[in-house]
Amino acid sequence: MKLYSLLFTAAASARVMDSLTAVPKDWKELRHASPDDHILLRIALKQQHAAALEQAVLEMSTPGHPNYGMHMTRDELRSFTAPSKEATSVVTAWLQRHAIEHSIDNDWISFTTTVDKANSLLNTSFEWYEYSGGGGPMLRTLSYTVPDEVAAHIDLVQPTTRFGQLGAKKSTIFDMHKIDEEEVATKAGFAVKGTAAEESAASCSPYITPACLRSLYNINYKPSASADNKVAFCSYLEEYARYSDLQRFEQTLVPEAVGQNFSVELVNGGLNDQKSSSDSGEANLDIQYILGTSYPIPIVEYSTGGRGPLVPTRDQPRPPGSNEPYFEFLTYILAQPDSHLPQTMSTSYGEEEQSVPQEYAVKVCNMFMQLGARGVSVLFSSGDSGPGNSCVRNTNNATFFEPTFPAGCPYVTSVGATTGQNPERAVGFSSGGFSIYHAQPSYQSAAVEPYLKSIGTTYAAYFNRSGRAIPDVAAQGVNFQVYDKGYSASLSGTSASSPVFAGIVALLNAARKSQGQPVLGFLNPWLYNNTDLFTDVTTGYGSGCTSNRELRSGARWNATAGWDPVTGLGTPKFDKMLAAAAPGVANA
Repeated sequence: MKLYSLLFTAAASARVMDSLTAVPKDWKELRHASPDDHILLRIALKQQHAAALEQAVLEMSTPGHPNYGMHMTRDELRSFTAPSKEATSVVTAWLQRHAIEHSIDNDWISFTTTVDKANSLLNTSFEWYEYSGGGGPMLRTLSYTVPDEVAAHIDLVQPTTRFGQLGAKKSTIFDMHKIDEEEVATKAGFAVKGTAAEESAASCSPYITPACLRSLYNINYKPSASADNKVAFCSYLEEYARYSDLQRFEQTLVPEAVGQNFSVELVNGGLNDQKSSSDSGEANLDIQYILGTSYPIPIVEYSTGGRGPLVPTRDQPRPPGSNEPYFEFLTYILAQPDSHLPQTMSTSYGEEEQSVPQEYAVKVCNMFMQLGARGVSVLFSSGDSGPGNSCVRNTNNATFFEPTFPAGCPYVTSVGATTGQNPERAVGFSSGGFSIYHAQPSYQSAAVEPYLKSIGTTYAAYFNRSGRAIPDVAAQGVNFQVYDKGYSASLSGTSASSPVFAGIVALLNAARKSQGQPVLGFLNPWLYNNTDLFTDVTTGYGSGCTSNRELRSGARWNATAGWDPVTGLGTPKFDKMLAAAAPGVANA
């Protein structure tokens, strides 16, 4: 009897991989899932050489190291991320015991099954949930469990407890609105001649244009249009950049670029709907200002699906969808041949870091690190809520600032926003702070520590002092002139800042390639080793938390001398960046 009891205990031994205490804020259970509803799940297997990969990425990204610039091929990277044979064997045997067919791709196992089987496999209960802001129903659960012997070999199973809600990082303070084209054209310098035109373009008034940015950041370098140096941007939430709007933008604001277009790659059911009635302002902003700063470098849009009413029923069966854009996109892009990868990539979407499970945030960050290993510079908008919106911690309702995801990943470059000229100043909506999941990386410590010392105990209870600091850099982010659905419009947000900075990085990569040098890849160690390449922004602040009772009138991160959690290291001095990245290449 005693032996039987021990065997039963061992057989029942399991580990809770992730658990939520309640349905997350602004979500509600829509209805029970039917046992025969279908669900698509992915299992991340533990990598054999995770620590060695992280060390290798830091070495290849740190100026002065013997391995600087020695990026990996796809196959070299897969040798680092491969799981052990034991891990693959144990996990596949577990799936086979539950009669689940699956596919294996290096460190990922994917499978489609029924809710009934998924519930049994993970000792859980999947239900249909919906976010109050829309986006379609999603199959999710509040907790899941796997046997101990399986837990030792996996990082996560998702989408399970991941309730986050992706959103474009554009400011709601400055609503997108139509503007008078004739007035703008005159003030931007396209309806006047000579010196007056140059002065008008340089003034950046009343709207930000490509000419304004080139003047403000001293961008004069024009590379050749080489197919082996591409810059990309990521579109989500059924937003599609429009060819006709880009044509209008070029004709009016970048006449030297007339005729350049962009290519589109469809991921996970993404579309390229040029007649869509949905919002397209974010996608148009991305393409137009990447082109405005990086012309004539080829540009790619990755249009990723991954949300919507993917609810199969007996009467109307549909293919199952994961409603999970990041894993879908990242597994797609990491599988691409080396020659197919872009060298620079900008994303203007994100969400509150606390809205995603820690295991998920860490895994996604690891995948961005893998892109860095392959020589891709990944940039993200820092967000548009200053220190945060409600500034309430989900776990205990305590007051706490809200860093953003994926900007909090130390392997992406986070871009904040500025406004004004001579001097530029931090804009109130620009997000920043300190990650709750990721430790402060060594490349940041020398820049961030003086700021922490300067504020002493201010807000000490409301942020993670040892967390990865956000943002890294900044660029203009207010009143960008954009063409959308045939009209000229104004748009603001860190979603404008990221594509501008990405265009600048694409130029630097072009200059390096012209000399036979490797591209920059993961940027941050290079940035923090060259802080003199930036104009330090010392005025303005990012504000938020205005609805929080404990903070009463809200909270602010101030822009100060040196790094700060609003504008990071500051805004680019392109001439100095070019001289540092590609000595001898003329800024002309």
